[in-house]
Amino acid sequence: MAAPTPTTRKFLGRLSLPERNFVAEALRTETVGGVLLLLAAIAALIWANTPIKESYESVRDFHVGPGSLGLDLSVQHWAADGLLAVFFFVAGIELKRELVAGDLRDPKAAALPVIAALCGMAAPALVYTLVNTVGGGSADGWAVPTATDIAFALAVLAVIGTSLPSSLRAFLLTLAVVDDLFAILIIAIFFTSDLNFAALGGAVIGLAVFWLLLRKGVRGWYVYVPLALAVWGLMYNSGVHATIAGVAMGLMLRCHKEEGEPHSPGEHIEHLVRPLSAGLAVPLFALFSAGVAVSGGVLGDVFAKPETLGVVLGLVVGKVVGIFGGTWLAARFTRAELNEDLAWPDVFAVASLAGIGFTVSLLIGELAFSDDPVLTDEIKAAVLIGSLTAAVLSAILLKVRDVKYRKLWEDEERDDDLSGIPDIYEQDDPAYHLRMADIYQKKADEHRRRARQAAGSSDAGDGPA
Repeated sequence: MAAPTPTTRKFLGRLSLPERNFVAEALRTETVGGVLLLLAAIAALIWANTPIKESYESVRDFHVGPGSLGLDLSVQHWAADGLLAVFFFVAGIELKRELVAGDLRDPKAAALPVIAALCGMAAPALVYTLVNTVGGGSADGWAVPTATDIAFALAVLAVIGTSLPSSLRAFLLTLAVVDDLFAILIIAIFFTSDLNFAALGGAVIGLAVFWLLLRKGVRGWYVYVPLALAVWGLMYNSGVHATIAGVAMGLMLRCHKEEGEPHSPGEHIEHLVRPLSAGLAVPLFALFSAGVAVSGGVLGDVFAKPETLGVVLGLVVGKVVGIFGGTWLAARFTRAELNEDLAWPDVFAVASLAGIGFTVSLLIGELAFSDDPVLTDEIKAAVLIGSLTAAVLSAILLKVRDVKYRKLWEDEERDDDLSGIPDIYEQDDPAYHLRMADIYQKKADEHRRRARQAAGSSDAGDGPA
């Protein structure tokens, strides 16, 4: 008997309708947030490079908060440790949803984006380490170029107007979710020192109470918001980065629907909190973190110092090589067949888009070089230059294929029978074909009616004056 033929899986194939709708809704909010993020970054750069730059520094370094609780923080720290906890809370929910209802729930399907994301983090770290080993720089910033900023990337898509197919957008979103997970692990493992075990124990107890209340079905924001704030404060004082509290609580939410539920609790809360994260938390973080003094000397130093050059090359070269190479190898060894409507240059373009590492890269840069404010600002400048270069490169690559993408997008969105469901998802439904036959019949009848009217008008014109 002949050996069975190995089965192949479709890579970047059409999403299921529920997954497509979720991705469209999630990315719509992220796109708006990305535009606000861009505006905030531009405002920070302008503010920090004008005659009123002293006011920027005064506001950024202004301290506020209860000192007795160890929370007398600068505005910049409140943005990085407080507001970004909201961002990571949403990231935790996204990750949980991907694990239970999204692309990551199937280990075979999850292998490819996970491998791509891991390679997309390892390669930039290796590029940074190699540059600094050769140049005699500090290896402390190896994690800076490993992150992808999904909001910034989607803002680039919104600006250049590329109708990227939903499968490529979903692949980018999954990459970013996995990327966020490992960025959180990097922050927790490599940027934690001087642990306060009493505070850490209190945070763990608070998280246990949070989990128990969720399992008991307790409802009410007035219960969870104060508890979340207490957990965040304890986590901050423990020495572990406070954003870890956000992702931990996000992972605890239930993201699968039970009978009679239109949405799971996780999806409902994400729908409420995502606009706060994308529209307020991340832009404010950018406003108080992206404001670096930019001059000819600073820009020159970015390409002269091994630390900053490593960040730029890590984002622009390392990300592309890591994600594209990891994806190609994973597809080859898992027998995943690329969607026939797309080509490997499309994957390369998305990989270059993932080189935009703004928000988390800025955060890790602050943590890695907290003892050297001058180098911290130079690292921030390197993140800005690397992200901008990756954005321009990806925009060019995506524009080359824009006509093809637009056709695929129009095919995905076409709804000729006005059912509210794209036709491409109804083609196997007999009722769809009946509706389309009725539509075509009505169009044919209308065409014949107009033809008769035109013929009648012509006959009347040929008659006697």
